Amino acid sequence: MSTIIGITMGDPCGVGPEISVRALAEMSPQDRETTRIYGNLATLEAARTALDLAVDLEPFVVDLPVEGAPLPWGKLSPVAGDAAFRFIEKAVRDAEAGAIGCIVTAPINKEALNLAGHHYDGHTGMLRSLTGSKAAYMLLASERLKVIHVSTHVSLQEAIRRSTTERVLATIKAGDAHLKRIGYAAPRIAVAGVNPHCGENGLFGTEDDEQIAPAVEAARAEGIDAYGPISADTVFHRAYSGGFDLVVAQYHDQGHIPVKLVAFDTAVNVSVDLPIDRTSVDHGTAFDIAGKGIANHGNMNSAIAYARKLVSGAAKRG
Repeated sequence: MSTIIGITMGDPCGVGPEISVRALAEMSPQDRETTRIYGNLATLEAARTALDLAVDLEPFVVDLPVEGAPLPWGKLSPVAGDAAFRFIEKAVRDAEAGAIGCIVTAPINKEALNLAGHHYDGHTGMLRSLTGSKAAYMLLASERLKVIHVSTHVSLQEAIRRSTTERVLATIKAGDAHLKRIGYAAPRIAVAGVNPHCGENGLFGTEDDEQIAPAVEAARAEGIDAYGPISADTVFHRAYSGGFDLVVAQYHDQGHIPVKLVAFDTAVNVSVDLPIDRTSVDHGTAFDIAGKGIANHGNMNSAIAYARKLVSGAAKRG
């Protein structure tokens, strides 16, 4: 596996260019040599100017054209949406060819993406489509709390429909395999219930008894140390306190809210079960502060550090 990581610049009108440049500028010379930014050089130079940094960008940029670049900061643009897609597409193809070992994605704007005719619900769906994968799971990783999701960018009504035994089991297995890869010998996996108090024996719904419990039983039968369903109002605290290594959340907000509460600036979004590795910042394009040189790049640094662990094969527990 290549040890080079490829940072996709994200939406050219958002904070992605700035956090990418600042992260590159802070790297050691050795780390910089194994980093490439997939984006637009003119836009990255504009970000460098906004940040008042002297780093030489050109040797580390895979430069892709953007009409009118640099585009105005903070403006919704289909041109920017198309560019963000092309940066990712190029990085995916290079990852598939073995030229880079992991993709680190800066934020994209879903509205701009769709205005450009790229109809995806976000990075994970796009990466699944580009790689021809049948499934991909979103895992949010922080130091004390890790969460993998059965579904993500769908309505709550649709999310409940997707909490089938088969899908929950597949999510448990994907999470177990990923944690074993990063150094957990026998991950302790908690599965959150979908209803209040896991349905209270059918008083508040039957999905937990009929769909989720059988998935946990099947996972245990396969040798996975899985528990649940456990009421969602306690399971995340138990995991954060050290009781579990991973929580399977049934839908987007169920998993995102606790992680963003305890690790807003450091949580890393990891795509699991794709044929390529990808980590990401866990925040948006922040159009309101783009181009001002004040965006926090801590989340980008965390995503890069996780990517380096994946490409080095030297990830340790924790």
